[in-house]
Amino acid sequence: MEWLDEEAGPVVRPYAMTRGRTRPSSAALDLLAMVAATGVPVPAQAELSVQHRRLLGHVTRSRTRPIVELSSELGLPVGVVRVLLGDLLDHGLILVRPPLAAAASPTERLLREVINGLRAL
Repeated sequence: MEWLDEEAGPVVRPYAMTRGRTRPSSAALDLLAMVAATGVPVPAQAELSVQHRRLLGHVTRSRTRPIVELSSELGLPVGVVRVLLGDLLDHGLILVRPPLAAAASPTERLLREVINGLRAL
């Protein structure tokens, strides 16, 4: 690995982490999809890299969260995280749920009431 400086650490190209792949194996892995660990042990035949295991460990320790948050917390490009999560999904190590439905989101009326309430403070 090439070193930039002490703070930057090793430089690893994103394509090296994903073995050259740029697309996840599942279309369900959009930015706001919610990810949780299944708790299933890693299969013996699974070829998981250090980044796979780091990501799985993070998902296991945390509550269900969107892919975009995982990317931010781990400091990895979201495209890399989506590809790695696709591998974990293929091995049955994670669950992926669609983002909250629009009906579950706050309405425009409610958001306007909150803004007006804040302005009144």
